[in-house]
Order: sequence, then structure tokens, then C-alpha cells
Amino acid sequence: MSLDNLRIALQGLLANRLRSALTMLGILIGVGAVIVLVAVGNGSSIAVQSQIQGLGTNVLTVQTGGFGGFGGGGAGGGGRRNGTTSRSVTLTKADVTGLGNTTLVPDVKEVAPTVNASVTGTYDGTTYQPSQFVGTTANYAQIRNYEVASGSFFTDEDQAQHRKVVVLGTTVVSQLFGQGVNPIDRVVKFGSARFRVIGVFKPRGTNGVQDQDDIAMAPLAAVQDSLTGNSGTFQSITLEATSSKTTDAAQAEVLAVLGSNHKLSSAQASTTFRVLNQASLLQTSNASNRVFTVLLGAVAAISLLVGGIGVMNIMLVTVTERTREIGIRKAVGAKKGDILGQFLVEAVLLSLLGGVTGVVGGLIGSQFKIVGITPVVAPYSVGLAFGVAVLVGLFFGIYPANRAASMRPIDALRYE
Repeated sequence: MSLDNLRIALQGLLANRLRSALTMLGILIGVGAVIVLVAVGNGSSIAVQSQIQGLGTNVLTVQTGGFGGFGGGGAGGGGRRNGTTSRSVTLTKADVTGLGNTTLVPDVKEVAPTVNASVTGTYDGTTYQPSQFVGTTANYAQIRNYEVASGSFFTDEDQAQHRKVVVLGTTVVSQLFGQGVNPIDRVVKFGSARFRVIGVFKPRGTNGVQDQDDIAMAPLAAVQDSLTGNSGTFQSITLEATSSKTTDAAQAEVLAVLGSNHKLSSAQASTTFRVLNQASLLQTSNASNRVFTVLLGAVAAISLLVGGIGVMNIMLVTVTERTREIGIRKAVGAKKGDILGQFLVEAVLLSLLGGVTGVVGGLIGSQFKIVGITPVVAPYSVGLAFGVAVLVGLFFGIYPANRAASMRPIDALRYE
């Protein structure tokens, strides 16, 4: 690119300021849209990952899927299904013991059985029912990454002594105690039992489905004694794998132990017990969000294409308007390459300036929340959008520039 071509291109753009500005606007919108929409997709992905990671990326949750089938024709198990006797399958203390055996499940680090109660809390005449009232063991907070903001979590000794103590989420605290009240050591009546508040969880926000702060958590023994009854069964068992890389192996080991305990084949165990694998959920979420981000970027890229067509349209008009100028330049010795370079530089300059302003606009636009999502700019999207903008100008400028360069001087001079 010669300085003469750059000077002539700038003169051409300045001679038609409004037209040049409108042409650059198409590129600006395209580049800005790519940056902002990719940032929205990236921000959405990071938000989902953060929510899942907040629950623990190496966490497995086991629940029963309903019934297990058993061979034979005995009459003592309930209804028949295709020649097999079916009976309800539940999670038991034997399952917890088996899953805590590191010889049988070497890839499981911690095991916490849980029961859930639906109960209303009452304090000083105010009542509120938490969406979750969980009875569990002291290691549950570690497994699920629950952190205590004030007070403390209950201990193994609290569990062993059947102490009626409870840790509350911030939503429950605000509903029962109001603002500015320290709930620690206050007694709340849940059902007919009185529980002493010993801690308040750090806020966790929503996971997109439920308020994670609308929770109360107490020792398993106390909840079974006072609220659910001690049937020896659990609604779920939460486990922590040794790492996020061993969750699949841990899941297979868990199903093997449960199948052995309940006399189920591997196929029956996989359908009888539901195992929620947080690592697999994270991988699936990442894959879905990548597709979502690519789709957003592709939609935005269409506006870049439209902007490129605008560049081509304006350059064709410019060539037509400056036909006599082209003829004069050729008549005084300008070569085809000189004319080609002149109009290509002008087209690329339009895209370059539009691209720069588009990057600035995209970065500014990414500072604001969009449909509740905080955009996170992906550095690659800035370089990609700017580079594509320049290439678009080059591509769509080639035809008009070549058309100008291919004119015969005599025809150009005769043009009116």
C-alpha cells in the first residue's frame, strides 16, 4: 500500500463524509454485535459453570428410581412384572456402610446420607417453611461446598449426641428474624421440636431452579428423632469422589455396591438407582453453552456480511462517479495495479475504521447486563471480529476495484 493510494483513499472518504460514515456503520454494528453476543454466551457459560462448581464438581448424588426386579415366582414381594417379582428399593444404613468402604469404592472420599423434612419454622410468632430442611451428617457441608458466614456447622459429636441444632440459609434467616437480628443461639420451633440456631450459611444465590439460601440443615439423628422418624432409610446419599477426574469410576463402583447389596444385576442397578454426576453435568453444560455461543456469534456475523455488501455497493457507486478521474490517471501513465490499489485501499480503510469503532462499541456494550446476564468478553472474539471486518472490506472491495482498474482509458474519458 503506497502513501499516494492512502492519501487518495482518505480524500475520497472525506469528500463523501456522510456516505462513508453510513457505510462504516454497517461494519461497526457487525463487529460490535459479534463481540457483545459472544460475550453474552461466554458470560452465560461462566455463570452456569460457577453454579455447578458451587455444588462441587466431584459430587455424586444417589437416589432410588423406584422398583427393583427379582427373579423367581414367590408371592411375598408385591406385584409381578413380566414374570419377576417387584418390591420397592430404598437406601439403607447398609448402603451407607458399603459406600464408605474404601476397599469396595476406592474412588469415593466422603459419604453423607440425607433425609428431607417438610416442616414450618416458628420464631416469636413468625412462621416460615424452608423449601429444604435437610437432615445429614457433619461432612455434608464439605462435600457440597457450603460455607458458614457466622457461627459454625454442626459436628460429628452433635450427630452422635442427637443434639437439636440447626444451620440456616440467609433466606430463612430474613423470613424468620427480619433484618438486623443475629439468629445465633436463638431457638426456632420446627414442627413440635425446638432447634437452636448455631450458624448461618454464606449466600449462594439461585441455581436457576431454586433459591439455594432457602435451606435449613440439622444433624441426621435429630431430624429422624423429631421430624421424619427413624425408619433406617434415606432419601438420598451424597458422595464426594477423590477428584473430578474419578467421578465416572466412582459412579460405576457405587452402582456395583448398591447392586450387590440389593441383589440386583448391573442393568437393574443402573435403572433402580439414579446417580447424578456433577462432573458429567458440567461437561454437558459446557458443550451446550459452546453451541449456544457459536450460534450467537454466527447470527452476529450475518450483520458483518451485510456490512460488507454495503461496502461493495458504495465502492461500485464510487467507481462510477470517478470514471473520468480513472481515465485521466490512466492517460497520464497510471498502471492497472495503481488503480486497483487505490480502490482496494479505500474499501479496506472503510472496513478498518468501522472495525475499530465496532470494537470500542462492543467493549462498551459488554459492560452492561443483558437479559440478566453479565457479559464476559472473550479476547478471541475481538481479534476475530476485527480481522473478519478487514477481510470483508478486502473481499467486497476486489470486484469494484478490479472493475475500475480494467477500464479502457478512452472509454473512461468519454464517460459523462
